[in-house]
Amino acid sequence: MDAFISYQEIFLQYLNQTRNFVNGKCAGIEPWQLIASTLGSTLLVVWLHMFLVQRESLMSRTKKQLFRVIRKLPIIGALIQKHVNKAMNDVAANLTFLKDAKSYVKTLPAKGLSQTEVMQKIKEYNTMGTVHWEDGKVSGAVYSGEEELTKLLVKAYGEFACTNPLHPDIFPGLRKMEAEVVRMCCALFHGGPNSCGAMTSGGTESILMACKAYRDMAYEKGIQYPEILVPESAHAAFDKAANYFGLKIVHIPLNKDMQVDVKAMERGISRNTAMLVCSAPQFPHGSIDPIEEVAELALKYKIPFHVDACLGGFLIAFMEKAGFPLSHHFDFRVNGVTSISADTHKYGYAPKGSSVIMYSDEKYRQHQFFIAPDWQGGIYASPTVSGSRPGGIIAACWATMMHKGEDGYVEATRKIISTTRFIVSELQKIDGIVIVGKPEVSVIALGSNVFDIYHLSNMLGEREWNLTILQYPSSIHICVTLLHTRPGVAELFVKTVRECVSEIMKNPKAKTTGLGAIYGMAQMVPDRNVISEISRVYLDCLYKTDVSPSANTHMNGAPGHR
Repeated sequence: MDAFISYQEIFLQYLNQTRNFVNGKCAGIEPWQLIASTLGSTLLVVWLHMFLVQRESLMSRTKKQLFRVIRKLPIIGALIQKHVNKAMNDVAANLTFLKDAKSYVKTLPAKGLSQTEVMQKIKEYNTMGTVHWEDGKVSGAVYSGEEELTKLLVKAYGEFACTNPLHPDIFPGLRKMEAEVVRMCCALFHGGPNSCGAMTSGGTESILMACKAYRDMAYEKGIQYPEILVPESAHAAFDKAANYFGLKIVHIPLNKDMQVDVKAMERGISRNTAMLVCSAPQFPHGSIDPIEEVAELALKYKIPFHVDACLGGFLIAFMEKAGFPLSHHFDFRVNGVTSISADTHKYGYAPKGSSVIMYSDEKYRQHQFFIAPDWQGGIYASPTVSGSRPGGIIAACWATMMHKGEDGYVEATRKIISTTRFIVSELQKIDGIVIVGKPEVSVIALGSNVFDIYHLSNMLGEREWNLTILQYPSSIHICVTLLHTRPGVAELFVKTVRECVSEIMKNPKAKTTGLGAIYGMAQMVPDRNVISEISRVYLDCLYKTDVSPSANTHMNGAPGHR
């Protein structure tokens, strides 16, 4: 007891000394000065916190501010704007399908057209353009093209054209179809008895739903500023999700095979990490990320882990039975994988506008739902972003899966993987061509250490081959579909590439023009806001019906101003 009193006296003496020291330092300072300095210090701390703790990194924000200042400088800013305007005009000029503004319908017809007249117009619109996907000269875009399957989809859609899954009591058969599509997909990806999911309008919405679910879970854990860790090659839908849902996105670098660097992924994990991401395969180069290794991180740090299989999900699920087994697992058999997105409208061959988001357990899916319990219109609850949804898409997707069956998907996978590996082996024999990444499924990315690969892209375009242009590094890719498995198509592609490269190698340093030049220029522009401005012009042009793109359209450099 005496020891306790002595400690108390020591504490009181220390407290008095501290008080006297503080009071001594404040001697001669008036009360208003103390109040003002306290308020100023508090505001400074709050400002520093708001400045430092944001979704966007301090480095990124500093670079943006620096570029804003540079663009306001009298001479340099005007020069930059001149080049920006030129790039905008080049982009607009490339939109050749918008040249004839007179043919646009801008008001309702005074008298409705007959069905025959409407169908004539439909056929006219359907034949516009110079790219004919039916020839198999397009990368991705159309994954089946089978006439008989298309007829089935049209019939299935027609039967359910008036339905809406928002009203399951009115359309119970449609609800059954959607539930069966989700359950078939969960079984395909080896989900357990608690696995579940939902249908969405496409891969982007599936990814958005996973990000939304894990964000809300992070909030429940007390994480105020959730972060998602994604490979640099992950689909831009994750960037969109971060933008929409107030998440901070951390891009993790890749290794030489264009797979995510697992060690870098672990270094990026923090107390705010709400989600880890891998792709199977990723869109640019077709590489599959080391899912099993990242899953170990997910378990170690107790973080949800999403596998984006939107592109090739309906291939990798059948590769083993097709005779092309992968050396590693990618689905719910991997302990730590909590969600998978897979597009039924790609290699599932369903019509555009259908995808599936799957979870290993219902506790994850519940955070995806949106519920407004106090709305005057009643209790509003929806599983995905959309409220009303086209029931015909669900019916057509169900019909596709039932018609194809496991044997149909296995056979389609066998054709596509065989064709892909044939193309890879032949391209590797062409001097000047480099295969970028580690293509394991259906995507083949081409680069070159000798010439500008965008020059090859332009030449292929002139020969009606429509490939996807990539950046960082400069490359192009072809996404192999059933159209490319038709007799002679793959051989023609390889032959065309070989001929183009032979022509390029006569002058490998030749200047690239057109769209290829625009992409080459874009990668060298450090101010990415400039690229965003140019991209907005592209999006604006897609909706123009009044004036054809011209050289004077964007003289002020302000996209959207007319």
